[in-house]
Amino acid sequence: MTCTLLVGGQWGDEAKGKIVSYLTVKDNIQHVVRAGVGPGAGHTVLYQGREYQFRQVPSAAFYPGVQLTLGAGVLINVEVLLHEIETYHLHDRIGIDYRATIIDPEHLEAERASAHMSQVIMSTGSGHGPALAERAYRRARQAEQIKELQPFLVDVSEKVNAACDRNERVLIEGTNGFLLSVLYGTYPYTVAKDCTAATVAADAGIGPLRVNDVIMVLKSFPTRVGNGPFPTEMSEQEAQQRGFVEYGTLTKRKRRVGLFDYELAKKAAMVNYPSMLALTFLDRIDPGCRGQSQGPLSTDVQEFVERVETATGVPARLLGTGPDTFDTIDIR
Repeated sequence: MTCTLLVGGQWGDEAKGKIVSYLTVKDNIQHVVRAGVGPGAGHTVLYQGREYQFRQVPSAAFYPGVQLTLGAGVLINVEVLLHEIETYHLHDRIGIDYRATIIDPEHLEAERASAHMSQVIMSTGSGHGPALAERAYRRARQAEQIKELQPFLVDVSEKVNAACDRNERVLIEGTNGFLLSVLYGTYPYTVAKDCTAATVAADAGIGPLRVNDVIMVLKSFPTRVGNGPFPTEMSEQEAQQRGFVEYGTLTKRKRRVGLFDYELAKKAAMVNYPSMLALTFLDRIDPGCRGQSQGPLSTDVQEFVERVETATGVPARLLGTGPDTFDTIDIR
């Protein structure tokens, strides 16, 4: 496969970072493009005993030699981005599209000062909404106007399309999840832009026919942070009894936990039209499968996988059995 696009099919936190890390190492990916919203979505990677948390750069930053880019559709917090470039020594292998929109301090202040955003929507306070509003008015600054970013500026669209022409392996990483899309999610309790596969491709500057595979990631027991509908949500007491206690990568807020929603998964598959699914946290169905990297899986897990495939009409080819990158059964 030349160009693979990865998206979340629920309310985020589906373990997209884990799947990106697995594909990067296993498939020897050469270019990883971050698409999606911006630094309000944290991706976590556990590789060789070390945990990495990325807010702004692609989740493949942990792996030496991979070329990293941030597409024109991504919102940039300059301080966060420069910190991650310095922390992970990315100076020689990261490119930032010169058209990417900048989140300025006033955008952060506006979002955090809004009672609607902080108390009703319970946003991450990352300034996405105000920055996108300024972009709509054509007043927002772009990356090319920021002195500190000058050494990293590229035309990501040209770079990615040229890589595809050379049959190099490209992975485009989306953020958030389908049910948080401002167009198709649980509006108004969503992020500030669309996060479907079509928009992820546009963020990176490629056409739909450039994409060979779309992978949609689904979590066995979906989670949600903040307010908004959650039809299959279980009580906090039940989540604790099951041992399903999680906290947001960025916000550190406790995640709400629910049962798998087959109807919503079907809708996510309809709009994103994935060629395969990655199902994660299968060890929550059967703790005995934790850490498996090959089959067979227990009857309970197999029945769950088959039911998801039937509901969505999409084959599940990557099965996550734990938090580590290689806690993955690959049946592609």
